[in-house]
Amino acid sequence: MDVVKEMGIPGLHFHDLRHTGNTFAAESGAGLKELMARMGHDEVRAAMIYQRAVGGADKAITDAIDQHVGERSNDREDRTG
Repeated sequence: MDVVKEMGIPGLHFHDLRHTGNTFAAESGAGLKELMARMGHDEVRAAMIYQRAVGGADKAITDAIDQHVGERSNDREDRTG
């Protein structure tokens, strides 16, 4: 591709960009149905590969739960304190 040559990224393929986009989507917390829709797949197998590859979604969920617990704890302290 001429564009790839112009970018100075030898060996870049369209599929690489697709893979990167799907990985970013999975990292952002997209669920199976959202990933399947983005990829144009009817089967969950490919979407699950991306979700497993970005186990960081678990950390994002845990961090969100921790934040909620912290906020609730602070609210209780404000009322009783």
